[in-house]
Amino acid sequence: MNIVNKVTVRHLKENKRRSLVTIIGAIISVAMITAVATLGVSFLDLLIRGDIERNGEWHVQYQDANVEQLEAIEQDGNTEQLIVTSDGFADFDSTKTDTKHYLYFRNFEAQGMDHFPLALTEGRLPENANEVVISETLNNSSEETYEVGDTLTAGIGERMHSLENRKLSEFDALQYRDGDTIDEELVNVEQQTFDIVGIIERPSWEVSWLPMVSVVGFTDTATAAADETFDGYVVASKINNDLFEDAKAFAKAQGIPSVDFNSDLLRLYGATQNDNLRTTMFSLVGIIMGIVVIGSVALIYNAFAISVSERARHLGMLASVGATKRQKRNSVFFEGAIIGAISIPLGIVAGLGGIWLTFRFINTFLKDALNVGVQLEVVVTPMMLVVAIAVSALTILISTYIPAQKASKISAIDAIRQTQDIKLTGKAVKTSKWVRKLFGLEAEIGLKNLKRNRKRYLATVFSLVISIVLFLSVTYFTNNLKISLEMTQSDLQYDIQLHGGDLNEDSLEQYASLPDVTEAGFIRQAVGEAHITQDRLPEVLMEEIERGEAMLIEDRYLYNVSVYAMDNENFEQYAQQVGVEPTSFGQETPRAIVIDEVVYQNGMSGTIDETKTIKAEVGETIELLGSSINEMGEEIDPETLANVEIAALTDEAPTGVTTSYPGSLDLIVPMDALDELGFIAEDTYPFISLATSDPMKTEAEILEINEGGINVSNVFQRRQQQEQLILLMQVFTYGFITLISLISIANIFNTISTSIQLRKREFAMLRSVGMTPKGFNKMICYESLFYGVKALAYGLPISFAAMFAMHYALNQTFSYGFAVPWGSVAFVIVVIFLIVGAAMLYSIAKIKNDNIIESLKQENA
Repeated sequence: MNIVNKVTVRHLKENKRRSLVTIIGAIISVAMITAVATLGVSFLDLLIRGDIERNGEWHVQYQDANVEQLEAIEQDGNTEQLIVTSDGFADFDSTKTDTKHYLYFRNFEAQGMDHFPLALTEGRLPENANEVVISETLNNSSEETYEVGDTLTAGIGERMHSLENRKLSEFDALQYRDGDTIDEELVNVEQQTFDIVGIIERPSWEVSWLPMVSVVGFTDTATAAADETFDGYVVASKINNDLFEDAKAFAKAQGIPSVDFNSDLLRLYGATQNDNLRTTMFSLVGIIMGIVVIGSVALIYNAFAISVSERARHLGMLASVGATKRQKRNSVFFEGAIIGAISIPLGIVAGLGGIWLTFRFINTFLKDALNVGVQLEVVVTPMMLVVAIAVSALTILISTYIPAQKASKISAIDAIRQTQDIKLTGKAVKTSKWVRKLFGLEAEIGLKNLKRNRKRYLATVFSLVISIVLFLSVTYFTNNLKISLEMTQSDLQYDIQLHGGDLNEDSLEQYASLPDVTEAGFIRQAVGEAHITQDRLPEVLMEEIERGEAMLIEDRYLYNVSVYAMDNENFEQYAQQVGVEPTSFGQETPRAIVIDEVVYQNGMSGTIDETKTIKAEVGETIELLGSSINEMGEEIDPETLANVEIAALTDEAPTGVTTSYPGSLDLIVPMDALDELGFIAEDTYPFISLATSDPMKTEAEILEINEGGINVSNVFQRRQQQEQLILLMQVFTYGFITLISLISIANIFNTISTSIQLRKREFAMLRSVGMTPKGFNKMICYESLFYGVKALAYGLPISFAAMFAMHYALNQTFSYGFAVPWGSVAFVIVVIFLIVGAAMLYSIAKIKNDNIIESLKQENA
């Protein structure tokens, strides 16, 4: 170690307070980088484990492949593991419900059962082709009770549509023609008998409203016939965007009929067919990492910049005894290396420890409040550690570069006189005469102090600006992430929906009286058409017309219209919610509430867009027409049903109503208005939506009522997953905001308190010439005001630019308008002045009792 480095080490030891402040600043920065990386990796791991728990661990599905094709799939270079399944349907005579018509047999090879969500409640999994396990819903849907050890006999075949001659899957609803006529049948039926060896929880593919109950069995390709087909689920060894095209090309080359992908799971691994989504993901990651690195550089840079200011005399003394510019510059780099060697390991440990404690709290919240099955685990990968160390080292290098260059230029005379930071020219310290007139002499002195110590002043302002940008950017990111997530989810405000059959308002009373039902609503849906003039079309439709994807007929566009007639009680509540008087309906002129703003997925761009459905004003009318297609499928001239007045325009859909897409309209009316609009009950589709405190119990009670032809859709689990994901995202992002806020506050306090310590001589001089404590406090308050105003003048525009960049990145996938979070902006403005004022007062309190003579004699060494 050369003599300059030895002197640097000795200087660090002798100035323990300054060295400790610098090390703590670096540790905080490294901890933040580590925490952000760990949060990202761990949260992604949680989503992956959650998806696997619900849908199984697989990436590509090759459908209807024979044994020879399965061998080719297994030999493919990107196949890490092949899971083979087969399936079939058997008639099921449910005595408890009319909604279950089939037993759905899904058979796995032995290793495949580990990759799909099969949760045993009793017994064991099947080990040969003569054994099965049954879903717990089988006993709930049948008078006959099956137990482990019983036998199950069924005729298993393929489910086919009677008229369209197409194969139906487990995800197809029961096919009806007119009324209660079922339009499907089983073919190629083979009678088989199985031993029941276990009972499982209802698997994820067994959706409550689908007409099937699951039975899981065992399959073996070794004994399969040559023409027998299976589904091959592949766990891929390499997951990237090439996987999609490679799998499609492989399927085509092997003659495999179709291929599907586990898109949700692949997206979590970073592979997606939607290039816009991929662009969005990488853009957001880049912006957030950029903000974090800038914040880290600011934190460490301030520490080193202040260090160089304090070491000015020390560096000048080195120069006076022959130290070269390179040696002085390297002394700062060497100091940075020492700080990095200490702070990086401690920062990584602190970051991981902080995340571990955070996860312990969040996991309690997940378990108690959200009922989430999987929990957050601290995931540390070698690549994550390498990235955290590399980014931290780069951050410290960048932070030391400017102070190092500054140190190399310090001359011996300037350093010993300590004049390098203060440039006294008349222009430099000139202030407006309005400052004294408006705020007094103390304000003018405070402003002159800032101008005299311009570099320290700018360092403090820079720290404040970074804090503003960090907080507003992350807050905007959080809010828009929530908006984007909500845009991808359907607006399910109910738990159970009943549809089909002879549902009516009397049925509503029957189901609403069930013990756990908290809200209930009855709706009849009717369909019609409307010819909308070109001047009332939204931009998205005009663009389609210009591209030739849609056409006008006599300057009009044909809209599909859905009319939702609500029961009177619920309609009154909805009308008041959107701001219209319920009693204004049912007059001579038919009126309707129009949902004029919808969220939909754009087929051309793949983006999720928010758009107007029609350009209209309250009081205008829409000519409602009947269908232009008759029962025979022939095109006819539609009859005019009614001229409907627009009573209100809203983006809020009532419970149970799923909004449409551009080129369609949703009209909400009271039940009595159906006659006015020319519809009869037989032409409508009735459904009841229920909110309940115990959806599973309520579903069982509804099945016991057993009204013919009524289908029960339990959407509780799907809605619960959506709400859990949104709440989990909020916990994650607001935790990140808290972390950023604490670091920003620490940064501000560190910068201002250190700056005040360096101005002890200056304050002592002011007190020595007669400045009173009151005047002194007044000067400090005005300095705080100047700091805050300057920081906001720079911080807010930069924050808006960062917000717009995030909005642009999100708009590659989610299309909605840019909105400034004015609430967060107002919060930042208030908090900045509070923090600056608190930091200044705290720092002054530490030096106010210092001896004036000793302070004037102080030397920064």
